[in-house]
Amino acid sequence: MDAVLEQSRQPPLYRYRWVALFVILTVEVMDLLDALVTNIAGPAIRTELGGSYSLIQWLGAGYTLAMAIGLLTGGRLGDIYGRRRLFLIGATGFTLASLACALAQTPAQLIAARAVQGLFGAVMLPQGLGMIKQMFSPAEQAKAFGTFGPVLGLSSVAGPILAGWLVDADFFGSGWRMIFFINLPLGLFAIIGAIKFLPEFKSERSPRLDGLGVVLAAVGAFLLLYPLVQGRELGWPAWCFGLLAAGVVVFGLFALYEGRRERRGLDPLVTLSLFRKRAFTGGLAVGLVFFAALIGTGLVFTIYLQVGLGYSPLKAGLTSLPQALGTLAGFVAAGSGLSERYGRKLLLSGTAVMMAGTVGFMTTVGLAGAAVTPWRLAPALLVMGAGMGLAMAPFFNIVLAGVDDEETGSAAGALTSVQQLGGAFGLAVLGTIFFALVPRQGFEDATIGTAGVAFALLALAFGLSFLLPRRARPDGPEH
Repeated sequence: MDAVLEQSRQPPLYRYRWVALFVILTVEVMDLLDALVTNIAGPAIRTELGGSYSLIQWLGAGYTLAMAIGLLTGGRLGDIYGRRRLFLIGATGFTLASLACALAQTPAQLIAARAVQGLFGAVMLPQGLGMIKQMFSPAEQAKAFGTFGPVLGLSSVAGPILAGWLVDADFFGSGWRMIFFINLPLGLFAIIGAIKFLPEFKSERSPRLDGLGVVLAAVGAFLLLYPLVQGRELGWPAWCFGLLAAGVVVFGLFALYEGRRERRGLDPLVTLSLFRKRAFTGGLAVGLVFFAALIGTGLVFTIYLQVGLGYSPLKAGLTSLPQALGTLAGFVAAGSGLSERYGRKLLLSGTAVMMAGTVGFMTTVGLAGAAVTPWRLAPALLVMGAGMGLAMAPFFNIVLAGVDDEETGSAAGALTSVQQLGGAFGLAVLGTIFFALVPRQGFEDATIGTAGVAFALLALAFGLSFLLPRRARPDGPEH
């Protein structure tokens, strides 16, 4: 009887919530595709627009770095101004930035447009996740969030293949530009769908924006990233190391400023009390290293296939298919109960499987050399992908298990930002190592050497994973 009365007092569920979920999933697919396609299209873009190999690094790093910085405030903007309004602004800006990418005539124009894409993506994506929690009942939320795994998994499989096909097909003479033109109908659908079907939500208590914190975080990240990407081509002048040191100093100032802001009772960009929790700090370290190895290796692999082995963009995309299928299989296996049952052990096992796949990849390339075929690479790539899916599935739940309820929003934003930041640094560091080795050793040895660095990073992530709690308890503390 009490349960019936309680249910009658709850507001009715939003009528068009499942249609709204479809609209939200559309922009998630747009983001994932744009994070993947430039690796496949990078060599073709460089051939047409000119520039050095660092252009290919910046195409990915500019997008992920901008998104990492924007995600720190994207969710809070929705709390202040309304999630539907910010979703529309983000989707519109992302679509227009995609058009700017497609029409770019110089490397600088394309890199700038990619950064704008990342910023608007950071405004757009958090709003959808927040609306799901408000549109659906607790019982339905699991089903709603459960749709993300298959949809994003299929997108990760289709993304490289779609990019390769679009570049090779050269529709209307557009070449690589079609990978950005395809966002226009998707973006238009998301905008119209948001206008018709997304409800408006605002937080009862609107937090204040930490504008100076955003600036400090952005400047610090750029000061670290720029010399890592450009230093090799410039001969590593002294000012590159000066920028790296300045980046560390700026992040120190960021920490001091955030602490002062928190002590004054203002809303900080990142809640510093989180860093007193071993599980959270360990999770940031694991995420930074893990995603750096993962994303950076993907760039190197694509360059090796297209520039080193002479594969077409479509063939390169199809060659990466076993890794994407392995990732999807790993996610499915983890979602079938392994994640809840094993927790951190599954993360450790997944990282170990990725390391085994990396060793298999290095061995295959070393033995076969330039005669390597997609079929010979497939087993190692399948193992790498399966390990990635197993490791990523429990990661966020484990790290957030020891976080208090009032810290969850800040913690989730910081973790997602570190994921993107790790990808940006992986593109910078592993790409720089790879291109530095190519002139002296050739593509084959450079690929093996860079894979060895990725293996070392994964081993470091494996070691750092022991800082995480063994399993999550409902009340949060680790044990």
